Amino acid sequence: MAKHKVEIVNVNTANIKVLTLERMLELFDRYHSGDMTAKDELIKGNLKLVLSVLKSFSGRVDNMDDLFQVGVIGLIKAIDNFDLNHEVKFSTYAVPMIIGEIKRYLRDNSSLRVSRSIKDLAYKALKIKDELTFLNNREPTALEIAKRLNMSEWDVIQALNSLKDTVSMFEPIYNDGGDVIYLSDQLSNDDEIYDLETRISLKDALNKIKEKEKYIILQRYLIGKTQTELAEEIGISQAQISRLEKNGLAKIKKLIK
Repeated sequence: MAKHKVEIVNVNTANIKVLTLERMLELFDRYHSGDMTAKDELIKGNLKLVLSVLKSFSGRVDNMDDLFQVGVIGLIKAIDNFDLNHEVKFSTYAVPMIIGEIKRYLRDNSSLRVSRSIKDLAYKALKIKDELTFLNNREPTALEIAKRLNMSEWDVIQALNSLKDTVSMFEPIYNDGGDVIYLSDQLSNDDEIYDLETRISLKDALNKIKEKEKYIILQRYLIGKTQTELAEEIGISQAQISRLEKNGLAKIKKLIK
């Protein structure tokens, strides 16, 4: 990778300069004041972040140039959304966004095959759904359909979801004129399915806790980092990470009750 040259926006990635912390802060101040030339310099001065992320994706695609450009899109999103008040370095904030953009690209450009048995179950579920809707004058729940089919509710939900078109993790699902809620905001690590009101309450609660607690929770449950990884990244002990995570979760539970 070190010898591989990629041309993008007239910048040769084999010869990229690295910005100092002082210069980075100066450029962010200028960009937030409307100076677009500062944004260009921020992009060019952080391209090595994209290259470092690409190492973990080598062998996944034939053309690394395409993946590099996708990574740059993630970098630009990070620059646009980075808040100088965050208690984290820009690189810490940007890398997960670059990784997310690349993973989205790889997923959206891969062929997903649904097994015949799942499709058959989905069509049976749709038939039962139509019958129950006609009988009860309302759409049935997944549990009601599952009982008629003598299947688990989870299996029915998975089968019905298999017939839906694949959408991006960054597809907007709610916008009240302020914060936009994206599909990625509602992803969970368990099998529970929450309604939109609960997801909105969760997002509001996250915005009310301390920034470091919010960052740790998002990195733990959205990105999937371990407490040990976060401890090394932030520069505090694993016990402190655990305490901050526990405190943040406790506050969120109180806020959304």
